[in-house]
Amino acid sequence: MKKIIIGSLVAFSLISCSNEDYASLNVDPKNPTEVPASFLFTNGVKSLFDQMGSTSVNRNIFRLVAQQWTECQYTEETNYDIRNRGIPDAHVTAMYTNVLYDLKEAKKSLLADDSLLPAEKKNQEAMISVIEVYAWQQLVDLFGNTPYSEALQGNANVAPKYDDAFTIYKDLLARVTAAYNNFEPGSPGFENDFIYSNDISKWKKLAASLKFKLAMRLADADPALSKQEAEAAYNWGLMSSNADNFLLKYEDNTANANPLYADLVLSGRQDFVPADTFVDYLNALSDPRRTVFFDDNKTPYIGGVYGDFNTYTNFTHIGDVFFTRTLAGDLMDYSEISFLLADAKERGYSVGSGTAATHYTNGITASMQYWGIPAADITTYLARPDVAYTSAPGTWKQKLAKQFWIAMYNRGFEAWSVWRMYDGPVLRLPAATGTPVPNRFTYPITENNLNGANLAQAASAIGGDTQQTKIFWDKN
Repeated sequence: MKKIIIGSLVAFSLISCSNEDYASLNVDPKNPTEVPASFLFTNGVKSLFDQMGSTSVNRNIFRLVAQQWTECQYTEETNYDIRNRGIPDAHVTAMYTNVLYDLKEAKKSLLADDSLLPAEKKNQEAMISVIEVYAWQQLVDLFGNTPYSEALQGNANVAPKYDDAFTIYKDLLARVTAAYNNFEPGSPGFENDFIYSNDISKWKKLAASLKFKLAMRLADADPALSKQEAEAAYNWGLMSSNADNFLLKYEDNTANANPLYADLVLSGRQDFVPADTFVDYLNALSDPRRTVFFDDNKTPYIGGVYGDFNTYTNFTHIGDVFFTRTLAGDLMDYSEISFLLADAKERGYSVGSGTAATHYTNGITASMQYWGIPAADITTYLARPDVAYTSAPGTWKQKLAKQFWIAMYNRGFEAWSVWRMYDGPVLRLPAATGTPVPNRFTYPITENNLNGANLAQAASAIGGDTQQTKIFWDKN
């Protein structure tokens, strides 16, 4: 039986102070030291990639929720037993403690560093801010209302209030705008920038693309604000090719390998196979990405029954590339931005001369090129009547949703968010229980004990702390 040990650090109310309390035990008052901002930034960014890229059932089940993978022996997660498994608790610990707390401390450290030139300091602060905005959006998109303005204050506030999710979104738009405007392309950022190697122009594209993503999430919740912010972001300059992708290049060693290597290889387990939901969609389209996404141990490809016990040897296995140490982590890419541009065009936003069909095609092409699909196969796929934008079945949202969801393979959280935003493609009910697909994660169990009054208020404000409560932007 799988077990997970979760201490009080998982609570929203205590995450921000736990590092201070425990770190103080290792401080020599006669020889004080400061952790360099670059170290904290590196740790915060890598922790973000590790958490979002992991497939550990104890802390990240997004590939399962998106029904791209399913389980073999254990099926609690694919039947959405999320609260009892303590998954929200573990995810919150990782995001608040290992990501946001380190980024906050990195910013504090660099602002106190008088050795930095003003432009260099501005670039470093802007880089930190962009990652912070990304992490905060993920938490809001997962839970809804969440501790924000009073979070990460340590002992000054161990029971932070929950801020309104829409209010947080508007503040994140302001923060990423400020970050974009603070970048100085002629000066360096962090010397050990392992994302864009100090190419500040790419950091600016990331900031613009993140603003665009935030804006497009608001398209059904506040169309006017969405249009305004999306058009502003577009005019800044978005990601324009896979060369702009927000990637972490993992190393060919165990210490700095892609987290999937630990989950799929070092674990010595055979817990996952591609889900029939995903495999059946790709089979119906003869999608050439199957040769990468899946192993060829079964031909034709056969997906495991979603939410049921599956014998590993009876079904198609996950593709070989996902078992490698050097598989890159991906948190935002040109394919995602292309599909969002298609959405913006369908809504009448002023985002250039390209058509929705052009951006849709660009999204599919970028995804296939990223995974090394030959050009001829891409051309053949795009010409299929059930793929081409003008002839594929369904409304524009249904067309977009299916291809967007496929392109977000290996980005489970975003694939799930596509389903929530566009109500497509159609996902299945898990075989064992028939539990509906979640619209959000419930709040951590420990939070109920340590910050119960604020949690109760937040639960009431969002319509109940249930998996079927929708995030504020999910209006369809």
